Amino acid sequence: MGILSFLIFFPALIGVLLLVWPNDRLNQVRSLATVASAIQFIASLWLWFDFVPGNGFQFTESVDWITRYGIGYRVGVDGISLLLVLLTTLLTIISVVSSYSSIQAGLKGYYASLLFLETGVIGAFVATDVFLFYVFWEAMLIPMYFLIGIWGGERRIYATVKFVLYTMAGSLLMLVAIIWTYQYSGGATGGTFNLFDWYGLTIPTAAQPWLFAAFALAFAIKVPMFPFHTWLPDAHVQAPAAGSVMLAGELLKLGTYGFLRFAVPLFPLGFEYFADTLWILAVIGIVYGAIMTLIQDDIKSLVAYSSVSHLGFVILGMMALNIVGATGSLLQQVNHGISTGALFLLVGMIYERRHTRKIADYGGIFAVVPVFSIAFLIVALSSIGLPGTNGFVGEFLILLGAFSTRPWLAGISALAIILAAGYMLWLVRRVFFGPIVHTVNETIRDLSKRELATLIPLLILIIWIGVYPKPFLDRIGPDLQTWLAKARSQQMIQTVPQNEPAPAAVRKATPPRPDSTIVPPPQDEAPSRDGVAMVGGFE
Repeated sequence: MGILSFLIFFPALIGVLLLVWPNDRLNQVRSLATVASAIQFIASLWLWFDFVPGNGFQFTESVDWITRYGIGYRVGVDGISLLLVLLTTLLTIISVVSSYSSIQAGLKGYYASLLFLETGVIGAFVATDVFLFYVFWEAMLIPMYFLIGIWGGERRIYATVKFVLYTMAGSLLMLVAIIWTYQYSGGATGGTFNLFDWYGLTIPTAAQPWLFAAFALAFAIKVPMFPFHTWLPDAHVQAPAAGSVMLAGELLKLGTYGFLRFAVPLFPLGFEYFADTLWILAVIGIVYGAIMTLIQDDIKSLVAYSSVSHLGFVILGMMALNIVGATGSLLQQVNHGISTGALFLLVGMIYERRHTRKIADYGGIFAVVPVFSIAFLIVALSSIGLPGTNGFVGEFLILLGAFSTRPWLAGISALAIILAAGYMLWLVRRVFFGPIVHTVNETIRDLSKRELATLIPLLILIIWIGVYPKPFLDRIGPDLQTWLAKARSQQMIQTVPQNEPAPAAVRKATPPRPDSTIVPPPQDEAPSRDGVAMVGGFE
């Protein structure tokens, strides 16, 4: 068994074990889940240290599964998925440990759901077979359904049903596009679901907008992009704290990842067709999310709406279709998981103490819980992109890439950073400073050692990426260069007219191998205005 198979199935195996664990030994459930998630995270570090930037897909595994229909168990990781897998394993162990005091009922099912969710997310991130990706994409809905529906807030059923209906509506359209593309590749008489073979297909021009729209809708709902975002605040507010961490740090990333891995490189002409629409929706999402955040009176709801704005920046960088913007987009996906995940953790911690998330119920608590307050302030500053924090690096690269393509839209988006500073600093002032209005706040206890242990890794990453992002940029840069070259070259390929069938030689173009890559330009070359030059200019 390879390392990726271990990372996929080990959490599921422990999850099954937890479900059948004896009821008279429930005190061991937390320990078993913690040890398992710690082993998982330590094992995932192998990917970080053994990964060779620029070598394409690595740690690959390929086993025939349903041979008759070209379905295989094919997995691999490249610079695009590497950091997202590591983020998933880190947030899982943090979610497990952070739930010790907040979850007291249904321990076996709760911790099993967290581990099953980790299996689904990692499987989707590393799948290089489109059928396998879709299986993991759908499977992850089940544990999240239970996490919100059983351990959520008062309106958990409404939030759960809304989340599932939105996601499945987009997924079904994507399934139709997957089946069409499979049939085009040869169908049952020679078709394949191998992603690398699909990269070699030349899809007819007339079909690409429809196929891209089907994939893009599924991913846009998952991100979520405006106007498909309405399920997110409800899901976040009703989910338990760890569920919100997993939702923000892992599930939402699958939407942005899906654009990078599937929608754009498979249907580049469809991407080009909808480019203006996506640009506008990204900018609207950025500004709308920031404005909606300003008027929230619930801390968790405020953080949830801020995600709509932040993930709009991720789409903005991707839309620039240059290496600077794409690098910022991918890095910002990781940054959002770190910063927003930490915010949801902190909100959950203060809720355990006061059992309220209303901003008006706080005030002046800095003097009572100084450690908690300092941690919240650091994370808040990273969320608004203060220089020296991870948020600044990602947003700077995104705006730099976007300005070279659509300066007016990038300028409008940049104004949202001012709004972000407004709503986050206003939140900090109302919660932590001023007089203590409610005497009950005088007895709030500060962070415990366990709670501090869950926050320290995230705080370290916030400063590390903000001060020295080079190790992260080095790992993602070459594969993003390959992705960019693929997307642009496919747009320049002369496609078959819509009323003519594609010749077999065109339909079965030689696919790029998993270990293929585009050799980056010299590292001393600064990024050009269109962003094609490699990331040596901002090392």
